[in-house]
Amino acid sequence: MTHDVTLVLATLGVLGQVVAGLLLLLGLLWLVGLRRPLVAVRGAISGYELWLAFLVAATATGGSLFFSEIAHFVPCELCWFQRICMYPLSITTLAMALANDYRAARYLLPLPIVGAGISTYHLLVENGVVKETQACLVSAPGGCATKWINEFGYMTIPTLALTAFILTFAFMLLAAVDS
Repeated sequence: MTHDVTLVLATLGVLGQVVAGLLLLLGLLWLVGLRRPLVAVRGAISGYELWLAFLVAATATGGSLFFSEIAHFVPCELCWFQRICMYPLSITTLAMALANDYRAARYLLPLPIVGAGISTYHLLVENGVVKETQACLVSAPGGCATKWINEFGYMTIPTLALTAFILTFAFMLLAAVDS
């Protein structure tokens, strides 16, 4: 069962990276004056930005809980900091979506930014670019560099988290700009 869930989450991660890449491309086109493609996408998802952010955050939260509570992967120090940023997003984005409160999105934008920064650092530790701290080494078996999953040759837990933070930020930014 663990491998099946991991494969589903990794596949969703790849899909999320494609969506994030397309949104980034549309944002860059918008910056150079080609606004029509981003306007079309914004029109297509208008009114659903917070629901999409909630879907991403809730999936990330559920995946995180699955890995620790069902698969019994021990979260490391950096995983806990990422959880601190992600878990409130699943609750607050749901509350904002239910209340149709797009203005509140701008106040929560720092959470996915900080979470993405921690995920990036975690990826650097995991890949040996940055040395682990003592806190990492004692927080989980094998420390923060342990790759509990490695689907498609690169999709690890910090990669999934980074993808979720980027997508959540993008959808919340679109919601905040609309308000």
